[in-house]
Amino acid sequence: MSVVLGCIADDFTGATDLAGLLARSGARVSLRLGVPDQAPGNTETSSFEVIALKCRTAPVQEAVDEAKSALGWLRTAGASRFFWKYCSTFDSTNRGNIGPVSEALMSELGATQTIYCPAFPENGRSIFMGSLFVGEQPLHESPMKDHPLTPMRDSNLMRLLEPQVKGKVGLANRLVVDQGVSALRDRLAELQAEGIAHVVVDAVANADLAIIAEACRDMPLMTGGSAVAMPLPSLYLADGALAADAPKAEKPQLAAGQIVLSGSCSAMTRKQVANFSAEATALKLDPLALAENGTSAAHDWLAQQPVEAAKIIYATAEPPEVAAAQERLGVETAGKLVEDALAELAVQARNAGVRRFVIAGGETSGAVTNALGVKQMTIGPEIAPGVPWTWCRSDGHDIALTLKSGNFGQEDFFTRAYDVLDTQ
Repeated sequence: MSVVLGCIADDFTGATDLAGLLARSGARVSLRLGVPDQAPGNTETSSFEVIALKCRTAPVQEAVDEAKSALGWLRTAGASRFFWKYCSTFDSTNRGNIGPVSEALMSELGATQTIYCPAFPENGRSIFMGSLFVGEQPLHESPMKDHPLTPMRDSNLMRLLEPQVKGKVGLANRLVVDQGVSALRDRLAELQAEGIAHVVVDAVANADLAIIAEACRDMPLMTGGSAVAMPLPSLYLADGALAADAPKAEKPQLAAGQIVLSGSCSAMTRKQVANFSAEATALKLDPLALAENGTSAAHDWLAQQPVEAAKIIYATAEPPEVAAAQERLGVETAGKLVEDALAELAVQARNAGVRRFVIAGGETSGAVTNALGVKQMTIGPEIAPGVPWTWCRSDGHDIALTLKSGNFGQEDFFTRAYDVLDTQ
């Protein structure tokens, strides 16, 4: 099948977010975890191919190399349009990967300009006059200012992007977007004539995203959060480049076993953990205890829990507690201890018969899916905007897996996830 759009995501939760929104169109979406080992000619491809990388916080050159490898695979598969997906809160420091990966992909494609639009109005992410808001708070005043890996201390996307790229950075503001597709195209052409290669585009509502997608749909490379890609399938359907030919994803037969594994320390995940812990058996992991004593106590605890019981294992904690662990252990060591522990426990749960997994946090999702040996996912029903269930295989077993970005979903998300799964 001809690939209409090739997508590269910087983490696994973001990839499922993007795949889920594209799948709303009824078109075929294939989600692959990591650059496939097989050449495209040896595997069935879909209209929308999404490759999930685990490079959001990787060293810059490593992230660039992985993205270029993914681009090469997608080009071989026949894609001629591409989308670079990053978080709707633009998670990236001055030394971060969003800009360098964008420039590397532009260079490979011969693109002279691209856009940056991480807005996701359904989840409260909007951009106005180049500044990113989370709900009604500027990004730097939101809980993202305390993110353990990418603390966001500025809301202005142009100032965040400029240190990351060699080219000039400009803005197409909401006043331009509100005038429609032609006005936005004219603004982009005006900026290109000024030598501006990187354009932040404002968006505060889904209607803005539709205008942006139509104006930019023929760019070799678009970049942003998942929401700005959401209108693309309908545009491709309208001009005959795409057929709504995806068969409905069939839910596999699954045993009753379930578990929630949470490594995210976002404000919303903290609320979700508290909400679910009130009705489920819960175990909290402490990075300091893991460093001193290992994971044996957690394995013993999990072995004592009935497979079918509602249960959660989490390292989710308040910012001062996270900071204290990072100060003692170092940021990377503290994070890796938690990721490795949750990955080990996921394998133990699968081996014990658990087949329904909810994973919270991008780094955690990458560690768990790698440990479970998941390589490809089929998109199932949406639990919340940008968070679908997926069906996949692990060690010969059918499993249901959802990967949740930290701040996505409502307070009852974990309970809601299993309710959605049970009613399908």
